[in-house]
Amino acid sequence: MKLPDRRQFLYLAAGAGALPVVPPNANAQAYPTRPVRWITGFPPGGGPDMIARPLGQWLSEHLGQQFIIENRPGAASNIATEEVVRAPPDGYTLLFVVTTNTINVTLYDKLNFNFIRDIAPVASIGRTPFFMVVNPSVPAKTVPEFIAYAKANPGKLNMVSNGNGTSNHVFGELFKAMAGVDLVHVPYRSTFYPDLLAGRVHVTFVPISGSGVMGYIGAGQLRVLAVTSATRSEALPDVPTVAEFVPGYEATAWEGIGAPKGTPAEIIDKLNKEVNAALADSKIKAYLANLGNPATPMSPSDFGKFVDAEAEKWGKVIRASNIKPE
Repeated sequence: MKLPDRRQFLYLAAGAGALPVVPPNANAQAYPTRPVRWITGFPPGGGPDMIARPLGQWLSEHLGQQFIIENRPGAASNIATEEVVRAPPDGYTLLFVVTTNTINVTLYDKLNFNFIRDIAPVASIGRTPFFMVVNPSVPAKTVPEFIAYAKANPGKLNMVSNGNGTSNHVFGELFKAMAGVDLVHVPYRSTFYPDLLAGRVHVTFVPISGSGVMGYIGAGQLRVLAVTSATRSEALPDVPTVAEFVPGYEATAWEGIGAPKGTPAEIIDKLNKEVNAALADSKIKAYLANLGNPATPMSPSDFGKFVDAEAEKWGKVIRASNIKPE
Protein backbone atom coordinates (compact mmCIF):
# COMPACT_ATOMS: atom_id res chain seq x y z
CA MET A 1 0.00 0.00 0.00
CA LYS A 2 1.41 3.39 -0.96
CA LEU A 3 1.67 5.75 2.01
CA PRO A 4 0.76 9.45 1.53
CA ASP A 5 3.63 11.91 1.29
CA ARG A 6 4.02 14.78 3.78
CA ARG A 7 1.93 17.24 1.70
CA GLN A 8 -0.92 14.74 1.38
CA PHE A 9 -0.74 13.97 5.11
CA LEU A 10 -1.02 17.64 6.06
CA TYR A 11 -4.01 18.04 3.72
CA LEU A 12 -5.78 15.04 5.23
CA ALA A 13 -5.03 16.17 8.77
CA ALA A 14 -6.40 19.63 8.07
CA GLY A 15 -9.57 18.09 6.64
CA ALA A 16 -10.01 15.89 9.66
CA GLY A 17 -9.59 18.88 11.94
CA ALA A 18 -12.43 20.62 10.17
CA LEU A 19 -14.88 17.82 10.97
CA PRO A 20 -17.35 18.60 13.78
CA VAL A 21 -16.47 17.09 17.13
CA VAL A 22 -19.45 14.99 18.36
CA PRO A 23 -19.68 14.69 22.13
CA PRO A 24 -19.94 11.07 23.35
CA ASN A 25 -23.44 11.69 24.71
CA ALA A 26 -24.75 13.59 21.68
CA ASN A 27 -26.91 10.66 20.60
CA ALA A 28 -28.42 10.48 24.06
CA GLN A 29 -29.14 14.21 24.00
CA ALA A 30 -31.00 13.84 20.71
CA TYR A 31 -32.77 10.62 21.76
CA PRO A 32 -35.35 9.71 20.68
CA THR A 33 -35.26 10.64 17.00
CA ARG A 34 -37.79 8.00 15.91
CA PRO A 35 -40.66 6.03 17.50
CA VAL A 36 -39.86 3.80 20.48
CA ARG A 37 -41.36 0.32 20.81
CA TRP A 38 -42.43 -0.58 24.35
CA ILE A 39 -43.22 -4.30 24.42
CA THR A 40 -45.46 -5.92 27.02
CA GLY A 41 -45.93 -9.65 27.40
CA PHE A 42 -49.64 -9.44 28.15
CA PRO A 43 -52.84 -9.00 26.10
CA PRO A 44 -54.41 -5.60 25.39
CA GLY A 45 -56.78 -4.25 28.00
CA GLY A 46 -55.22 -5.94 31.03
CA GLY A 47 -53.46 -4.44 34.03
CA PRO A 48 -50.11 -3.86 32.27
CA ASP A 49 -51.90 -2.10 29.40
CA MET A 50 -53.78 0.14 31.83
CA ILE A 51 -50.44 1.33 33.16
CA ALA A 52 -48.26 1.36 30.04
CA ARG A 53 -50.57 3.25 27.67
CA PRO A 54 -51.10 6.48 29.66
CA LEU A 55 -47.45 6.51 30.64
CA GLY A 56 -46.43 5.92 27.02
CA GLN A 57 -48.67 8.79 25.96
CA TRP A 58 -47.02 11.08 28.52
CA LEU A 59 -43.54 10.12 27.27
CA SER A 60 -44.64 10.66 23.65
CA GLU A 61 -45.85 14.17 24.43
CA HIS A 62 -42.75 15.14 26.41
CA LEU A 63 -40.05 13.50 24.27
CA GLY A 64 -41.52 14.34 20.86
CA GLN A 65 -41.61 10.77 19.52
CA GLN A 66 -44.23 8.07 19.78
CA PHE A 67 -43.86 5.42 22.47
CA ILE A 68 -45.80 2.58 20.85
CA ILE A 69 -47.16 -0.10 23.17
CA GLU A 70 -46.84 -3.50 21.50
CA ASN A 71 -48.54 -6.54 23.04
CA ARG A 72 -46.65 -9.82 22.68
CA PRO A 73 -48.57 -12.15 25.01
CA GLY A 74 -47.58 -15.74 25.68
CA ALA A 75 -45.30 -17.95 27.75
CA ALA A 76 -45.64 -15.78 30.87
CA SER A 77 -43.95 -12.79 29.21
CA ASN A 78 -41.00 -14.87 27.97
CA ILE A 79 -41.88 -14.21 24.30
CA ALA A 80 -41.84 -10.45 24.84
CA THR A 81 -38.67 -10.62 26.92
CA GLU A 82 -36.78 -12.59 24.28
CA GLU A 83 -37.83 -10.13 21.58
CA VAL A 84 -36.37 -7.25 23.59
CA VAL A 85 -33.21 -9.20 24.44
CA ARG A 86 -32.61 -9.75 20.70
CA ALA A 87 -33.25 -6.10 19.79
CA PRO A 88 -30.45 -3.59 19.16
CA PRO A 89 -29.36 -1.92 22.41
CA ASP A 90 -30.16 1.57 21.21
CA GLY A 91 -33.10 2.61 23.40
CA TYR A 92 -35.73 2.07 20.70
CA THR A 93 -37.02 -1.26 22.03
CA LEU A 94 -38.06 -1.43 25.68
CA LEU A 95 -39.65 -4.09 27.87
CA PHE A 96 -42.56 -3.68 30.28
CA VAL A 97 -40.95 -5.49 33.22
CA VAL A 98 -43.12 -7.15 35.87
CA THR A 99 -42.87 -9.47 38.87
CA THR A 100 -43.39 -12.43 36.53
CA ASN A 101 -39.99 -11.82 34.94
CA THR A 102 -38.22 -12.40 38.24
CA ILE A 103 -40.35 -15.48 38.98
CA ASN A 104 -39.45 -16.94 35.58
CA VAL A 105 -35.74 -16.72 36.37
CA THR A 106 -36.10 -19.83 38.55
CA LEU A 107 -39.38 -21.29 37.32
CA TYR A 108 -38.07 -22.13 33.83
CA ASP A 109 -35.00 -24.34 33.54
CA LYS A 110 -34.29 -23.56 29.89
CA LEU A 111 -34.79 -20.12 28.39
CA ASN A 112 -33.01 -18.56 25.42
CA PHE A 113 -31.97 -15.64 27.58
CA ASN A 114 -30.96 -14.73 31.10
CA PHE A 115 -33.31 -12.00 32.31
CA ILE A 116 -30.98 -10.68 35.02
CA ARG A 117 -27.99 -10.60 32.69
CA ASP A 118 -29.65 -9.59 29.41
CA ILE A 119 -32.14 -6.90 30.46
CA ALA A 120 -30.81 -3.61 31.82
CA PRO A 121 -32.98 -1.92 34.49
CA VAL A 122 -34.25 1.48 33.37
CA ALA A 123 -37.01 2.68 35.70
CA SER A 124 -39.49 1.52 38.31
CA ILE A 125 -43.15 2.46 37.84
CA GLY A 126 -45.33 1.20 40.70
CA ARG A 127 -46.32 -1.60 43.04
CA THR A 128 -49.67 -3.32 43.35
CA PRO A 129 -50.65 -4.86 46.69
CA PHE A 130 -52.75 -8.02 46.68
CA PHE A 131 -55.68 -8.87 48.92
CA MET A 132 -55.92 -12.17 50.75
CA VAL A 133 -59.59 -13.06 50.31
CA VAL A 134 -61.75 -16.01 51.33
CA ASN A 135 -65.18 -17.33 50.52
CA PRO A 136 -67.55 -16.40 53.39
CA SER A 137 -68.07 -20.12 54.07
CA VAL A 138 -64.61 -20.11 55.65
CA PRO A 139 -65.22 -19.39 59.37
CA ALA A 140 -62.42 -16.87 59.69
CA LYS A 141 -62.63 -13.09 59.76
CA THR A 142 -58.99 -12.42 60.55
CA VAL A 143 -55.63 -13.84 59.51
CA PRO A 144 -55.02 -15.43 62.96
CA GLU A 145 -58.44 -17.09 62.79
CA PHE A 146 -57.68 -18.34 59.28
CA ILE A 147 -54.33 -19.77 60.36
CA ALA A 148 -55.94 -21.49 63.35
CA TYR A 149 -58.71 -22.96 61.19
CA ALA A 150 -56.25 -24.13 58.51
CA LYS A 151 -54.07 -25.81 61.14
CA ALA A 152 -57.12 -27.54 62.63
CA ASN A 153 -58.12 -28.72 59.14
CA PRO A 154 -54.89 -29.50 57.29
CA GLY A 155 -55.30 -30.10 53.57
CA LYS A 156 -59.00 -29.25 53.56
CA LEU A 157 -58.76 -25.68 52.28
CA ASN A 158 -58.14 -25.05 48.58
CA MET A 159 -55.93 -22.13 47.57
CA VAL A 160 -56.71 -21.05 44.01
CA SER A 161 -54.41 -19.24 41.58
CA ASN A 162 -54.13 -18.28 37.92
CA GLY A 163 -51.69 -21.14 37.34
CA ASN A 164 -48.43 -22.66 38.48
CA GLY A 165 -45.79 -20.03 39.09
CA THR A 166 -48.11 -17.05 38.73
CA SER A 167 -47.83 -14.18 41.17
CA ASN A 168 -50.82 -15.19 43.27
CA HIS A 169 -49.49 -18.76 43.43
CA VAL A 170 -46.06 -17.81 44.76
CA PHE A 171 -47.60 -15.19 47.08
CA GLY A 172 -49.76 -17.95 48.52
CA GLU A 173 -46.86 -20.38 48.81
CA LEU A 174 -44.89 -17.76 50.73
CA PHE A 175 -47.86 -17.36 53.09
CA LYS A 176 -48.16 -21.12 53.55
CA ALA A 177 -44.49 -21.42 54.45
CA MET A 178 -44.36 -18.45 56.80
CA ALA A 179 -47.70 -19.22 58.51
CA GLY A 180 -47.06 -22.95 58.69
CA VAL A 181 -50.35 -24.00 57.12
CA ASP A 182 -51.30 -26.77 54.70
CA LEU A 183 -53.39 -25.44 51.81
CA VAL A 184 -54.09 -27.38 48.61
CA HIS A 185 -53.06 -25.38 45.56
CA VAL A 186 -55.60 -25.44 42.71
CA PRO A 187 -54.32 -23.78 39.51
CA TYR A 188 -56.80 -22.42 36.95
CA ARG A 189 -56.16 -21.61 33.29
CA SER A 190 -59.20 -19.35 33.11
CA THR A 191 -61.07 -17.28 35.68
CA PHE A 192 -61.50 -18.92 39.05
CA TYR A 193 -64.06 -16.47 40.40
CA PRO A 194 -67.16 -18.62 39.71
CA ASP A 195 -65.74 -21.47 41.80
CA LEU A 196 -64.42 -19.11 44.48
CA LEU A 197 -67.78 -17.37 44.78
CA ALA A 198 -69.52 -20.75 44.95
CA GLY A 199 -67.21 -21.97 47.70
CA ARG A 200 -65.66 -24.83 45.72
CA VAL A 201 -62.27 -23.19 46.37
CA HIS A 202 -61.68 -21.19 49.51
CA VAL A 203 -58.82 -18.68 49.51
CA THR A 204 -56.77 -16.70 47.03
CA PHE A 205 -54.44 -13.73 46.69
CA VAL A 206 -55.59 -11.19 44.10
CA PRO A 207 -54.40 -7.75 43.01
CA ILE A 208 -56.30 -4.74 44.27
CA SER A 209 -56.44 -3.28 40.76
CA GLY A 210 -57.81 -4.80 37.59
CA SER A 211 -59.20 -7.98 39.16
CA GLY A 212 -62.78 -6.94 39.98
CA VAL A 213 -62.29 -8.11 43.55
CA MET A 214 -63.46 -4.83 45.07
CA GLY A 215 -66.97 -5.39 43.71
CA TYR A 216 -67.17 -8.86 45.22
CA ILE A 217 -65.89 -7.59 48.55
CA GLY A 218 -68.37 -4.71 48.55
CA ALA A 219 -71.25 -7.09 47.77
CA GLY A 220 -70.26 -9.41 50.60
CA GLN A 221 -69.53 -12.26 48.19
CA LEU A 222 -65.91 -12.43 49.30
CA ARG A 223 -64.28 -11.53 52.59
CA VAL A 224 -60.95 -9.72 52.66
CA LEU A 225 -58.63 -10.71 55.48
CA ALA A 226 -55.48 -8.73 54.77
CA VAL A 227 -53.36 -6.87 52.26
CA THR A 228 -49.98 -8.29 51.22
CA SER A 229 -47.96 -5.07 51.12
CA ALA A 230 -45.72 -3.86 53.93
CA THR A 231 -48.13 -1.01 54.69
CA ARG A 232 -51.90 -0.78 54.55
CA SER A 233 -53.63 0.11 51.30
CA GLU A 234 -55.23 3.51 50.78
CA ALA A 235 -58.06 1.69 48.97
CA LEU A 236 -59.12 -0.10 52.19
CA PRO A 237 -57.15 1.46 55.05
CA ASP A 238 -59.01 -0.53 57.71
CA VAL A 239 -57.73 -3.81 56.29
CA PRO A 240 -54.59 -4.98 58.12
CA THR A 241 -51.44 -6.24 56.44
CA VAL A 242 -50.53 -9.92 56.52
CA ALA A 243 -47.29 -8.84 58.18
CA GLU A 244 -49.18 -7.60 61.23
CA PHE A 245 -49.83 -11.26 62.02
CA VAL A 246 -47.07 -13.02 60.05
CA PRO A 247 -43.99 -10.84 60.68
CA GLY A 248 -41.82 -10.25 57.64
CA TYR A 249 -44.41 -11.24 55.05
CA GLU A 250 -44.53 -8.94 52.03
CA ALA A 251 -45.58 -9.65 48.46
CA THR A 252 -46.51 -7.09 45.84
CA ALA A 253 -46.73 -7.08 42.08
CA TRP A 254 -44.66 -4.35 40.48
CA GLU A 255 -43.92 -2.84 37.08
CA GLY A 256 -41.00 -1.13 35.46
CA ILE A 257 -39.05 -0.62 32.25
CA GLY A 258 -36.10 -2.63 30.98
CA ALA A 259 -33.88 -2.36 27.92
CA PRO A 260 -31.48 -4.69 26.10
CA LYS A 261 -28.13 -5.12 27.80
CA GLY A 262 -25.61 -2.67 26.37
CA THR A 263 -28.05 0.20 25.95
CA PRO A 264 -25.97 3.38 26.52
CA ALA A 265 -26.07 4.62 30.11
CA GLU A 266 -26.89 8.12 28.88
CA ILE A 267 -30.07 6.88 27.21
CA ILE A 268 -31.06 4.83 30.26
CA ASP A 269 -30.50 7.85 32.50
CA LYS A 270 -32.56 10.07 30.19
CA LEU A 271 -35.43 7.58 30.15
CA ASN A 272 -35.25 7.20 33.92
CA LYS A 273 -35.40 10.96 34.41
CA GLU A 274 -38.43 11.28 32.13
CA VAL A 275 -40.28 8.33 33.67
CA ASN A 276 -39.70 9.71 37.16
CA ALA A 277 -40.98 13.08 35.96
CA ALA A 278 -44.10 11.34 34.63
CA LEU A 279 -44.63 9.60 37.97
CA ALA A 280 -44.42 12.99 39.69
CA ASP A 281 -47.03 14.47 37.34
CA SER A 282 -50.21 15.01 39.35
CA LYS A 283 -52.47 13.36 36.76
CA ILE A 284 -50.31 10.26 36.30
CA LYS A 285 -49.72 10.00 40.03
CA ALA A 286 -53.45 10.20 40.77
CA TYR A 287 -54.24 7.74 37.96
CA LEU A 288 -51.87 5.13 39.38
CA ALA A 289 -53.13 5.71 42.91
CA ASN A 290 -56.72 5.17 41.74
CA LEU A 291 -55.61 1.82 40.32
CA GLY A 292 -54.26 0.88 43.75
CA ASN A 293 -50.80 1.00 42.21
CA PRO A 294 -48.89 3.85 43.85
CA ALA A 295 -45.89 5.22 41.97
CA THR A 296 -42.47 4.05 43.17
CA PRO A 297 -39.78 5.98 41.29
CA MET A 298 -36.21 4.69 41.57
CA SER A 299 -32.84 5.25 39.97
CA PRO A 300 -31.69 2.58 37.47
CA SER A 301 -29.23 1.29 40.06
CA ASP A 302 -31.82 1.02 42.82
CA PHE A 303 -34.31 -0.61 40.48
CA GLY A 304 -31.65 -3.13 39.46
CA LYS A 305 -30.98 -4.01 43.10
CA PHE A 306 -34.71 -4.38 43.71
CA VAL A 307 -35.12 -6.69 40.69
CA ASP A 308 -32.19 -8.83 41.84
CA ALA A 309 -33.67 -9.12 45.33
CA GLU A 310 -37.07 -10.12 43.92
CA ALA A 311 -35.50 -12.82 41.74
CA GLU A 312 -33.67 -14.23 44.74
CA LYS A 313 -36.78 -14.08 46.97
CA TRP A 314 -39.12 -15.86 44.56
CA GLY A 315 -36.40 -18.29 43.55
CA LYS A 316 -36.27 -19.53 47.14
CA VAL A 317 -40.06 -19.93 47.25
CA ILE A 318 -40.15 -21.80 43.93
CA ARG A 319 -37.39 -24.20 44.94
CA ALA A 320 -38.80 -24.82 48.42
CA SER A 321 -42.30 -25.45 47.04
CA ASN A 322 -40.98 -27.43 44.03
CA ILE A 323 -43.12 -25.36 41.64
CA LYS A 324 -42.95 -26.43 38.00
CA PRO A 325 -44.36 -24.57 34.98
CA GLU A 326 -47.51 -25.97 33.40
